[in-house]
Amino acid sequence: MIRLAIVEDEKLYMDQLKAFIQTYQKESGNKIEIHLFSDGEEIVENYKAEFDIILMDIQMHFMDGMTAAEHIRKKDQEVIIMFITNMAQYAVKGYEVDAMDYILKPVSYFALSQKLGRAIARLKKRSGNYMTIPISDGMQRLDISKIYYIESHSHIIMYHTFDGEYQSRGTMQDLEDKLQKYGFFRCNKGYLVNMRYVEGYRDGCCIIADEKLPVSRLRKNQFLKAMADYMSEVMK
Repeated sequence: MIRLAIVEDEKLYMDQLKAFIQTYQKESGNKIEIHLFSDGEEIVENYKAEFDIILMDIQMHFMDGMTAAEHIRKKDQEVIIMFITNMAQYAVKGYEVDAMDYILKPVSYFALSQKLGRAIARLKKRSGNYMTIPISDGMQRLDISKIYYIESHSHIIMYHTFDGEYQSRGTMQDLEDKLQKYGFFRCNKGYLVNMRYVEGYRDGCCIIADEKLPVSRLRKNQFLKAMADYMSEVMK
């Protein structure tokens, strides 16, 4: 299921875009869940990193699309943003917020279907696994494959990732249950490590991302076996 948001303050264009996407869904066989927002402020308020694609008008009455995209990028680096505009010079600025493309008004079904097809192809090429976590000012979507390790202190969870660190709340037990199938191993009470980034084991510690994380004595043998199993799987 592809989650797509339309952000457009003119009802005529919003209805047209929705109809075009519904037609594209039938023709392409892609399942698309459509969400409608009448202004940039509406999508930015309480934004959760839950969409795959956002089609957004640049010129809107309360909050323009460029400003909304800047807010969205602070919380979501993965969502594909495509701008809709009647002035191409505005769309060029979209590259500052890593917009994938733009569509000129009046929008034709052919143009939309072509660009939507490319966006969906990019999504499928990623073929990654994601999780969404609550953070202090909203929600953050994380690519599971980019998580080095997860650290826990009194229900405060710190995600150490390729893109930075994110603090959330939760329990390690829930995360262990959820991430075990993605190659994560709980080396002690406070650390859950991604085996793909484990560089080795020395002095009772797991070496990962240039850091030493202690491995409990009770879990040492299980950890070494998990490391060996992961390496043998990679070498196949």
